[in-house]
Amino acid sequence: MADPTFYEVLSAAIAEISETGYTSAERLKYWQDRLAEAANRSLKAPAEMQRMLQEALYSIYRKLVERDGWLKYHPGVDKFGLDRVRANLRTELDRRILASADLIKLHRERAIAQTLQRFSGWATSIPIGGSAAPEKVATKVNIRKALAQLPFEDRRVLIDQGHKLVSSINDVIAVGNGAIAGIWHSHGETQPGYNYRPDHLARARKVYAIRGCWAIEKGLMKVGPAGYTDQITQPGEEVYCRCFYTYLYNLGSLPDDMVTKKGRDILSSVKAEMAQYA
Repeated sequence: MADPTFYEVLSAAIAEISETGYTSAERLKYWQDRLAEAANRSLKAPAEMQRMLQEALYSIYRKLVERDGWLKYHPGVDKFGLDRVRANLRTELDRRILASADLIKLHRERAIAQTLQRFSGWATSIPIGGSAAPEKVATKVNIRKALAQLPFEDRRVLIDQGHKLVSSINDVIAVGNGAIAGIWHSHGETQPGYNYRPDHLARARKVYAIRGCWAIEKGLMKVGPAGYTDQITQPGEEVYCRCFYTYLYNLGSLPDDMVTKKGRDILSSVKAEMAQYA
């Protein structure tokens, strides 16, 4: 005989307490335990959830790393540059899978706790002898609310962690290959109806310097009007953020006001030398 579903256990609990009222802490505990067991049975098994996480995030990793999606964000970096940091990229994927699993576990534990709390709040409000006209349907909907929301929360975690994976992989490539700045991009620039954050759209096309990069250390560049990348939230840091940087790796790609006199002198000498061989 199959185990009862969560809905069946909840219906039985509400039927009993509606008739008898709150009679004892022991009887309440009995129903709490049965509801917790049924709630856990109603959720995907941890192994299946882990498989879904791995498939979803590895799909993003494969597209970005193995199918050259990274080139969009790192013009000027070749495949040797990617190979230089490839081990770190795989580590980042594994780290993101673990983080996602932890978040989903926390969300589920919280949803079950909220469900039991709502049930207990309702049950202890029913006087001994029961209630003449309990609103059973509305009660079930209210008690089940947190569990009913879980599939959406799970999808939200996967989507958001996917955005964070893209951002962190790009950061690893940028750091490992000596990026000196990043140009911020918002989907609000090009995607009609996109629910953008106003402050993120305001950053669009601005160039943010990477603090401590080699060009700053050598006195060839300076921070521009936008400031440093570490002075603002990073792409993907806030929930559902899909913004991204395209990274700059050489002085010639910078706006003029971010290049020092020393840097301009070097650029001029390089151009003069190239002109001799043109």
